[in-house]
Amino acid sequence: MVAAAALGVAQSQELPAHYDVVSIKPSAVTNGNFAVRNLPGGSLSCMAVTVKMLVMEAYGVKAFQVSGGPGWVGTTLWDMEARVEGVQRRLPKDHLDAMVRALLEDRFQPKVHRETKEMPVFALVVAKGGSKLRPHTGDPVPSTANHGTGSFSVKQGGVALLVNELQRQLFRVVIDKTDLKEAYDYTLTWAPEPGQGGNESLGLPPQDHRPLPAPDGPSIFTALQEQLGLRLESQRGPVEIVVIDGVEKPSEN
Repeated sequence: MVAAAALGVAQSQELPAHYDVVSIKPSAVTNGNFAVRNLPGGSLSCMAVTVKMLVMEAYGVKAFQVSGGPGWVGTTLWDMEARVEGVQRRLPKDHLDAMVRALLEDRFQPKVHRETKEMPVFALVVAKGGSKLRPHTGDPVPSTANHGTGSFSVKQGGVALLVNELQRQLFRVVIDKTDLKEAYDYTLTWAPEPGQGGNESLGLPPQDHRPLPAPDGPSIFTALQEQLGLRLESQRGPVEIVVIDGVEKPSEN
């Protein structure tokens, strides 16, 4: 047990506290495309991302949970390369988030604080008649796919993946009260309403030419009940907010 504990400490000490080399410059991308790639060994490659998106990643919140700061934090796009030297294995996500926080603090010098506010939330519950989620069978091939406007599918995944997508679409905290614990295969298809989903939900500028959904499709609320046997109940509850009190644009390098 002592040897195992010592090994665990040694492994934790090997994790880098920050990126060794960081390059940030304004992005020339104007077509709404973006990319975030966590590379082997903990390195990070970003194309056309905003400070707001980085704050969301670093602090584990959604776009509607970030407030304050100058307007450019959600509109100015940056290309970024951040490398870690001498690390081969994949780093845990919580550690990567901490490294992004360190990068933000070093290059953008943000001043932030957290608040908890009473706000509208949704509770996800099983609808009358029961859940229509199908437990996964067969080979373990987990996958998640957002097929564009109004289509989301999961293979061998839990309800948490659906909750995450609903929060992104509806700009509101969703609390899982279904008590559904298995891995499922499911697809949800709906006609998004104005203001649902889109690049804004990712912390990016609005798209000028967003694809139009099928006009005769169901709302996301109707689709949930008809296709998955679930429904959303409006409630109020505590929501954590990350407030940006100040931030600076970095020098190019």
